[in-house]
Amino acid sequence: MNTTIIYRLLSMVLLALSGAFLLCVAAGLLMGEHLYDRSLRAFYITIAVSMAGAAVLHWRGKQGEAKLFRREALCAIGLAWLLATLIGALPYFLTVEDCALSDAVFESASGLTTTGATAFANFAEFPASLLFWRSLSQWAGGLGVVVFFVALLSSLGAGAKILFSNESSGTSADFEQGRIQKGAFTLLIYYLAISLACLLAYRIGGMNWFQAVNHAMTTISTGGFSTEPGSFEDFASPVLEWIAIFFMALAATTFVFVIRLFRGRTDILRQNQEVRWFYAMLGGSTLLLTLYLVELTGELPDHDMIRTAAFQAVSIMTTTGYSSTDFDTWLPPAKLLLIILMFIGGCSGSTGGGVKVVRIIIALRAAHRSILHAFRPNLTIPMRMGGRVLSERAIHSVVVFLVLMTTLQIGSMLFISASEPELSFLSVFSSVQATLFNIGPGFESVGPYANFQFLRPITKAVLALLMILGRLELYAVLVLFMPAVWKRFS
Repeated sequence: MNTTIIYRLLSMVLLALSGAFLLCVAAGLLMGEHLYDRSLRAFYITIAVSMAGAAVLHWRGKQGEAKLFRREALCAIGLAWLLATLIGALPYFLTVEDCALSDAVFESASGLTTTGATAFANFAEFPASLLFWRSLSQWAGGLGVVVFFVALLSSLGAGAKILFSNESSGTSADFEQGRIQKGAFTLLIYYLAISLACLLAYRIGGMNWFQAVNHAMTTISTGGFSTEPGSFEDFASPVLEWIAIFFMALAATTFVFVIRLFRGRTDILRQNQEVRWFYAMLGGSTLLLTLYLVELTGELPDHDMIRTAAFQAVSIMTTTGYSSTDFDTWLPPAKLLLIILMFIGGCSGSTGGGVKVVRIIIALRAAHRSILHAFRPNLTIPMRMGGRVLSERAIHSVVVFLVLMTTLQIGSMLFISASEPELSFLSVFSSVQATLFNIGPGFESVGPYANFQFLRPITKAVLALLMILGRLELYAVLVLFMPAVWKRFS
């Protein structure tokens, strides 16, 4: 294991976080906080800790070879998210009165992983600087801290390719450029552009500047943190809800697909099956939820009912987690549909969570092929995605990933039910579902108008770890517990 390159990358993580905390100080001052308020003092301390940690790690990593292989890349990503979560918890712990450490870590993990679940009942009363950090942490986590390094650093060479493909839920093959840094930089420009477009749309739609900035960051990152206690319901604005629907869906669509579409590559509309499935699922889910609302209310469908159904279908499937109504009061079939959408999630190579639509497509086709092989064992059936034939190894990895996620979900449910025996089955199930798949709200005790503060510290710690596991799609964290990974670099 070449630990020096890991130290170097972790120092960059802390340096980037220091810059983010400085932005929070600036936001607090602009919103009327005073230079020596408790909230800003908390950020000063956090910046000092981050800078000191960056200096120590840089010193430890300045000697040695700058070689980055797959195991170093995976370890760097896993450790970066764990370290960022701990450092990101400091502003909450130092600002919020009587804040438990478990609440601070939970909130930090929820922000950086773009989950959107909260451990604070009174978050709307936070000072502006802390509210800004909640949103900024999701925006930074949306595309992934490591992708930011890849775009800006050319010294990593081939190692950048490994970092990018592991961090962004995409592959370096998605770019035609010879240098992966250029491809990642293209993603950054696109991410900034749609964030700015969303901000302006929210401002024109009726939000003030602070609300627009915060909601733009948490919409494009499909994170779901809001400055308002009732999320989008507090705005009571159909215009803002339609703006959110559009940008949530856009953010959960494969970034490379949209970039190429903007460049005039209309042929990808026919080639990209995942995007077609994604929007077909959103349309079908909206229709079904509208029918369930008709059954629930006994009224004919109207614009408000269709908008409500569309908003929650898009919010849940993109794993944003905004709410425009209390969907915990909906009929059981509607809740079941939302649970299925939570599991599926958005497209690969986007900020959406879940297991990703492409894996569902591959798993279903693999199942269909297995059925055909039951009575025609010698039949050769190649599986194609995006015009390319999938290897058996790729198909196998998808099946293994789904098995691992399901096993982790069941094991976590057993632990949570033992730790929180008073919770109902649906509360236990949805708390794990909402965190592992980076959704945010669940049902019943952890519903859209509830929070996770009442849970025991050990439960919140486990759920925070599930958020990171889900965001990094398991392997970058699981490898940290494999002794073979830490063998000496050679």
